[in-house]
Amino acid sequence: EMNLTQSAISRQIRDLELQLGVTLFERIRKRVVLTEAGARFLVDAKYLIEQTEGLVYRTMASAKADATLSVATLPTFGSHWLAPRLPQFLENNPKLAVNLESRWTPFSLQEQFFDVAVHFGRPIWAGASCQPLCAEYMLPVASPELIASYKIKGAQQLPKAPLLHLQSRPTAWRDWFEQNSTENDEPFRGHRFDQFSMIIEACVAGLGVGLLPQYLIESQIDLGRLQVIDPRPLQTEDAYFLAIPDDKAEKPGVVEFTNWIRAQISHPIVETAE
Repeated sequence: EMNLTQSAISRQIRDLELQLGVTLFERIRKRVVLTEAGARFLVDAKYLIEQTEGLVYRTMASAKADATLSVATLPTFGSHWLAPRLPQFLENNPKLAVNLESRWTPFSLQEQFFDVAVHFGRPIWAGASCQPLCAEYMLPVASPELIASYKIKGAQQLPKAPLLHLQSRPTAWRDWFEQNSTENDEPFRGHRFDQFSMIIEACVAGLGVGLLPQYLIESQIDLGRLQVIDPRPLQTEDAYFLAIPDDKAEKPGVVEFTNWIRAQISHPIVETAE
């Protein structure tokens, strides 16, 4: 990849080891392997190379754009809610190039070159201000086939149906049953997933009943793939926010994106299975 000979690479490695004062590689049975110091060095080296590569590609992608907007988003929020709506935003901002990437947990927005991040939790993010987007309202949903199979008419039939759980919301079903005065001695039983997107697909496939945020299942409900079993939502303690770095608040594209996404947030009334 570097258009260098093996001997040239070997010389560069020796020079690097002399500068660092550590041995990065050693030969074992005619094989070149990393030392412990080399393995530690590799982690940060790969990160820097990947960051540089990403910066180069982002620059190339935005070569003909007047401005760029880099957005970090939660995976399911990005795929099920944000991405389907982006064409409308880009239609109103045709000279803006958008870079959309998924992230699980808070990180340094400045170090990873993001202009804004969709954040779930409390309004706390180092080096950024958090603007409220929406609360999280979760509804029990299932496929029409599963509802018919278990003869589910409402909340009272839910305890006999298979429940699907999100690992990061382990008490959600218990809280929903208690809030709606529905008895269930086994609210924690059932299959567990680490992403809402997996639960959505599992529900559509008829694997069980999911307790899912309303905004993530709008399209599945409109298409008839999922039905709301009971319209009473569970509002979680945390909420969704936009985290904006302090030095990016006035950047072209950030203001437009912030105003647009906040205008898109809604909680439409959906029909129940009954």
